[in-house]
Amino acid sequence: MALTGRTALLAALGALVVGLVVPSWAGVGAAALLVLLAVTADLVLAAPVRSLLLERSGDTRVRLGETARVELAVTNPSGRPLRSLVRDAWPPSAWHPGSSYDSARHSVTVPAGERRRLTTVLGPTRRGDHHAHRVTIRSYGPLGLAARQGAHRVPWTVRALPPFASRRHLPSRLARLRELDGRTSVLTRGQGTEFDSLREYLPGDDVRSIDWRASARRHTVAVRTWRPERDRHILIVLDTGRTSAGRVGDAPRLDASLDAALLLTALATRAGDRVDLLAHDRRRRTAVAGRSAADVLPAFTEAMTTLEPALVETDLRALTAAALRMAPHRSLIVLLTGLESGAVEEGLLPQLPLLTKRHEVVLAAVADPRLEELAAGRGSLDAVYGAAAAEQTRADRRTTAERLTRHGVTVLDAPPAALPPALADAYLALKAAGRL
Repeated sequence: MALTGRTALLAALGALVVGLVVPSWAGVGAAALLVLLAVTADLVLAAPVRSLLLERSGDTRVRLGETARVELAVTNPSGRPLRSLVRDAWPPSAWHPGSSYDSARHSVTVPAGERRRLTTVLGPTRRGDHHAHRVTIRSYGPLGLAARQGAHRVPWTVRALPPFASRRHLPSRLARLRELDGRTSVLTRGQGTEFDSLREYLPGDDVRSIDWRASARRHTVAVRTWRPERDRHILIVLDTGRTSAGRVGDAPRLDASLDAALLLTALATRAGDRVDLLAHDRRRRTAVAGRSAADVLPAFTEAMTTLEPALVETDLRALTAAALRMAPHRSLIVLLTGLESGAVEEGLLPQLPLLTKRHEVVLAAVADPRLEELAAGRGSLDAVYGAAAAEQTRADRRTTAERLTRHGVTVLDAPPAALPPALADAYLALKAAGRL
């Protein structure tokens, strides 16, 4: 049971009448009895809550940053109209910031034997599954003095998928891919790619591409054209250990790595290459392998949705062994991890020969753009110390990157917004050079 402001107002009016007209205990008892009878009558005339029928429908998946609409159908099988306030409870991370109070509450009147639909608009702020908690209904009587209250559990799950914010870079990279593939007026020719066709020499063509035997047969100068290699294998390895939990801006490093992996996957599948995924820290978190070009991006998105950083040190030996099992033949291995010197020197460098012996390896790390701001600070003593620390961190990262480069690894160290296009460009450069 719940009382409303009208009950308090009625009690105040009764007290005023008693004080002015019959200032006695008999008057107090009469006023209290009147209020009690009115509240009881209102409760009796209110529609029952337990017998209500509730059913959900609507969105089950939504990209992070977008909105999902979940409908709640309320059926009133009783013979009394339902005048109610409905609270549809979800976890705090399922709402846009500051919108949970207004979005979760609905005022609705359902006539006897009828149904009404309520729409709850969700805006998840975290990846993963968001489960509906409970629906609390407060049924008011015709006088609005009191209400019956009860709760129903109506299960529903909305899965918040990675946002894939780097999708905006895909059209420009696909245009570059078409140039490499010879599907536009610009043809890329060079050693290490697959031979495509012969055509007549044009001024400005690379003389190294002239096919002299074909020229002798044709009695004209013929040049070879090339296209990038196809059906190559790419393995994306996500380090989900403690370094991926570090926050850059308002999101963990893992989220930026997921965005870069999605852009590379979308680009590589368009290029005709096969892409697999491995997420690992001390054990394998998830793996996606052997999917068709049409299924690989949705499968990756589903697998990444529930990934969370683990606050443990990554077992790079086990990670390397798992990667080699998933890539038994020559592949491009993209390792999305950190550039912390201790973890790299003690864990990754001893394992690198196993990877670089057969595979092309790219290491992509998320840099903190705040280091640039700190390094420029000179306004106070604290700013100078901060600048010195930032410069030391940047120097350590450069030194670590140089050591990895000497071992044959392509190293990318970029802020969250710049890492996805940088990784896509590195893939296109390797493809153009025929190094896949």
